[in-house]
Amino acid sequence: MKPAGKVPGAGPTPRPTPAAGAASLPGARAPRARSVVWAFLRRDATVVRRELAFFLMRTAMQPLMVTVVFGFLLPRMGFVNRAYTSALLPGVLAVSLALAAVQSVALPMVADFGYTREIEDRLLAPVPNWMVALAKVLSGAFQAVIAALFVLPLARLIMGPIPDLSVAHIGWVFLVILFGATAFSVMGLYLGSVIEGTQIGLLFGIVVAPMIFFGCAYYPWRGLDAVPVMKYAVLLNPLTYISEGLRAVLIPGQPHMPLPVVLGALALLTVLFWRLGLRSFMKRALG
Repeated sequence: MKPAGKVPGAGPTPRPTPAAGAASLPGARAPRARSVVWAFLRRDATVVRRELAFFLMRTAMQPLMVTVVFGFLLPRMGFVNRAYTSALLPGVLAVSLALAAVQSVALPMVADFGYTREIEDRLLAPVPNWMVALAKVLSGAFQAVIAALFVLPLARLIMGPIPDLSVAHIGWVFLVILFGATAFSVMGLYLGSVIEGTQIGLLFGIVVAPMIFFGCAYYPWRGLDAVPVMKYAVLLNPLTYISEGLRAVLIPGQPHMPLPVVLGALALLTVLFWRLGLRSFMKRALG
């Protein structure tokens, strides 16, 4: 007998996807997409919990060093007015949040798409690829919130009494932190999917460093009235809005950008970077 051959005129035999293969097993049911995403988040939370000390050192070291120098040493040496701590605290909090969100998403993604190829395991999960990207964003936002809540009391302890500091609007504080964490996490998705592993230095030299120094973190936006060109140029920097939003809810007595403008800008930036990031993520995933 001749072995069974390919049927004339038949197309190529389709390769079963992981989801289809799982569903074809007797008695097996494909898991819900929500359960798969939740499994991704639990895995990331486990990794963060095991490496919590290293995570906090990586994201909080730079903001806390700025806090020690500009919020503790210089005011006590008389080189900086003590009232400067009112403008500095929200900025330090914004920097720690932004660094945590961008690094938690972009750095692992550069490695996943590069030498580790770990992203392939997630892409084989029985969910659409865009949900894999969504899980990355949610994990990064969660880590950014942890970093912000860690830095806020510690920076306050280092600086000492801060004029006009108020926690009466704690609900608004959490809302601004959540908006900012989501926006920078989506930004990390975009950066992590467009930067190659050999270009990782660009992330800090060309993106992160200018973002910090020109994001109204160490000076209020209204203080740039004396330099109108710079005042409107920094509006292109996402860090400007989270810095000003935290000033509005933590130091309401100081000049700040209107809170509705801050929340609207962060929402628009989230949508923009989600579209850009998802497009680049899908291109890398399918490639």
